[in-house]
Amino acid sequence: MKLRLFVLLSLISIFAGCRTKQLPHIRVEDYQDRRRTGNPVIKIACVGDSITYGAGVEGRETNSYPAQLAEYLGKGFQVRNFGRSGATLMRNGDLPYWTTEEMKAADEFQPDVVIIKLGTNDTKPQNWKGRAPFIADYTALIEHFRSLKSKPKIWACLPVPVYGDKWGINANTLDAVLEATQDVCDKRKVPVIDLNDALMGHPEMFPDQIHPNAAGAVLMAKTVYQAIRP
Repeated sequence: MKLRLFVLLSLISIFAGCRTKQLPHIRVEDYQDRRRTGNPVIKIACVGDSITYGAGVEGRETNSYPAQLAEYLGKGFQVRNFGRSGATLMRNGDLPYWTTEEMKAADEFQPDVVIIKLGTNDTKPQNWKGRAPFIADYTALIEHFRSLKSKPKIWACLPVPVYGDKWGINANTLDAVLEATQDVCDKRKVPVIDLNDALMGHPEMFPDQIHPNAAGAVLMAKTVYQAIRP
């Protein structure tokens, strides 16, 4: 009986370990050579939609998730907010991130780290064309940023929960977005930050059921920080 119990507990431990992925962190030592060039700052680009931008967050300039992330990372990091309200990941969406000034600015920033948080607006009926085009365009976006001269490291975020269907954004299609995002990141070896799980069970942080408030932005920033922190 004791042997059976020991084997069972061992198996549970093994499977639990398999489910828990240790995300890579920023390695400050990878950028030490910059001290000789006079530019030791590690540049982080937060790419995304209105949730990255901070729509609905009071005092967005200081309380959006990228601004809060900058506070957590502190000296030696420059975090820029390249969120665009309404932006889709898919090129055939009603506002593709690809065509925005924010995308152009993110490229010109030549970041060392890119954090992608897109997919919420892709759930709108006019935007969602299915799993295959979403995966193709996400793959292309990853490879686009990887091709920058700065050769940034990339993290991708699973979108936050949808607590009510509004403006065409809907929870049903979000499930497909989450699955497709995870699949493409597994194939392209991009670490995933699960903002969906982090903000699940917190409807009080979503006054309009779609956009997190300042408290939600803090939780997003904490979750991202824990994933990438040096």
